[in-house]
Amino acid sequence: MNWIKARLIALFVACLVSAGAGAQVASDSITVTDAYVPATPPGAPNGVAFMTLRNHSGTDSILVAANSSVSKVAELHGHESHQGMMRMRRVAQVVVPAGGMVKLESGGLHMMLIGLQQDLRPHNRVAIGLVFSDGSELHIEAPVHGLR
Repeated sequence: MNWIKARLIALFVACLVSAGAGAQVASDSITVTDAYVPATPPGAPNGVAFMTLRNHSGTDSILVAANSSVSKVAELHGHESHQGMMRMRRVAQVVVPAGGMVKLESGGLHMMLIGLQQDLRPHNRVAIGLVFSDGSELHIEAPVHGLR
């Protein structure tokens, strides 16, 4: 009986957590909105995640690391021009300015999901952890959107 009760409670908590995920998630000072992960073709080695981070505090927040349930590694990346060509590069941190926002988006700063451990299929959800320089962490779930 205790096993069944524990399973039901775990299911209930999972439903509560996922009900609002992806729409908006907030910590004390950072709000994440518009988070999503584009679907990948079968067997793709890597994926990407996009989102908007808003800082409601009076001091800069610095995103220094990320992790994900679907990849071996999650890295913050940007683009730079090298000999007239745009190329992706890893960035050590992303500063979310006090009272400001940063978009992780296609063609700009974004999160690479490297070493996918499963295909990213539409309507699935991806757990993502964001780690800030002050040691705080923010955990979100991003929906997987179909190929565009």
